[in-house]
Amino acid sequence: MRHRLARIDGTPYAIACGFACGAAVSFTPFVGLHFVFAAIIAWIVRGNIFTSAIGTAMGNPWTFPFIWAVTYKLGVKILGWEETNDIMAKMDEMFSKFTIVDLVNNPFDVLGPFLETVFLPMLLGGTIIGGSLWIVFYWPVYKLVSEYKINRIKRRQKKINKGRT
Repeated sequence: MRHRLARIDGTPYAIACGFACGAAVSFTPFVGLHFVFAAIIAWIVRGNIFTSAIGTAMGNPWTFPFIWAVTYKLGVKILGWEETNDIMAKMDEMFSKFTIVDLVNNPFDVLGPFLETVFLPMLLGGTIIGGSLWIVFYWPVYKLVSEYKINRIKRRQKKINKGRT
């Protein structure tokens, strides 16, 4: 994976920035839109859009439960709200109070409690953690890609020089 990531066309900045954008967006509660948001952010900061998609793999079925729990707890703590021990039970309770017909007819009325009590803390916590992790992912990937590209140029130059003699 390291080899493939380092061989992607682009500058070390663009590759590392794109990957970091994807990893950071994985900590937001916009499940299903991570690719889109990572690509938009990578495009805005001149990162590599392809590596932003690779970076979103940080959020996957194995890591999402941990990510959601941590982002929710941080968001609730920052907002000064009372923390719920079982977020999944709280979500189940909220979603069991309405039907699909209610959701279609009054989506904001039905989803309002969810957006206020669950989504908002997860968005706040996810943005803070994702922003911090952007830096954590950017620097190692930047260093890895930079060193790989420099060493690749040196190897190619050595082959060229060897062929001339």
